[in-house]
Amino acid sequence: MILRSLAILLLCLSVALAWAWQDYQIFIAQPIVSQEPVIIDIEKGSSFRSIIQLLDSQIGFQRPEIDKLWFKVLARQQGLINQLKAGEYLLDVGMTPYEFLILLSSGKTLQHSITIPEGWTFKQIRQALVADKNLMLTLTGISDADILKKIGSDYTQPEGLFFPDTYIFTKHTTDLVILQQAYQKMQQVLSEQWSNKSAGLPLKNVYEALILASIVEKETAVPSERPAIAGVFIRRLNKGMRLQTDPTVIYGMGESYQGNISKKDLQTFTPYNTYRIKGLPPTPIAMPGMEAINAVLHPAEGKSLYFVANGDGSHVFSATLLEHNRAVNTFQRKQH
Repeated sequence: MILRSLAILLLCLSVALAWAWQDYQIFIAQPIVSQEPVIIDIEKGSSFRSIIQLLDSQIGFQRPEIDKLWFKVLARQQGLINQLKAGEYLLDVGMTPYEFLILLSSGKTLQHSITIPEGWTFKQIRQALVADKNLMLTLTGISDADILKKIGSDYTQPEGLFFPDTYIFTKHTTDLVILQQAYQKMQQVLSEQWSNKSAGLPLKNVYEALILASIVEKETAVPSERPAIAGVFIRRLNKGMRLQTDPTVIYGMGESYQGNISKKDLQTFTPYNTYRIKGLPPTPIAMPGMEAINAVLHPAEGKSLYFVANGDGSHVFSATLLEHNRAVNTFQRKQH
């Protein structure tokens, strides 16, 4: 009787183990994401149990307690139970439990990006950082000067110091990290470009090159024109002529600029009004890109000292004031 009972017990145990093994095999092969991709954000310090609980809340396990058990068995079997990393992950349709654990152990978190376009001001960059919901904001209420200190910069004004580019980051990256990357890239670009600059430039240092590059950046959106425009400004500086460039006037007007520059604006003194001051303004007026920086340090040769917009986004260049006035009459005043 005892042997019979023991045999029955062993049989039941074998059946249960066989069922469990089969159920486990079905579990590890069955997709956990079936309808559409899911994003899961694992906080730092999360335990394995809390990670699986979060997954359940995101996708909804069919058999919560059993599925959680099989997840734990699988993680122990694969040696991954203590290897899962925090971060934001994209779970694609068709992902299996094993693939989920491998993804979290790899640390291949979801990537985000933020773009700083050429010609933006530092104010625009700060606004973009605040608007990005994937960044951790740490600079709210901090002055521009204090931000530069945090970056480790010796400059006191931030304008022009951050390289326009697209920066890739993971969720919860701080706004300061993005600025540090953009600042370091600008320093690298300037150093490389300055070391290979053309001879005879009337620029005392790399910061003056940055200032002029920012002006070139704002003067034209036509890349092929930048060396020619840089050439005009370089020749003007060499001759002691004022730059007389509208973008610097606009920058100096600040919030009072409403889309138009009046004669009074051109006559009003600001440190950035290059119709009134000689040489360069005190700081850049925007973030120049690689092409503008390269144009300033390798300007086009020629005799032109003036240029005027011709109405299609490009410019007409002139070597004399007489030629320039004719071009202004033709393209600005529509006189022929």
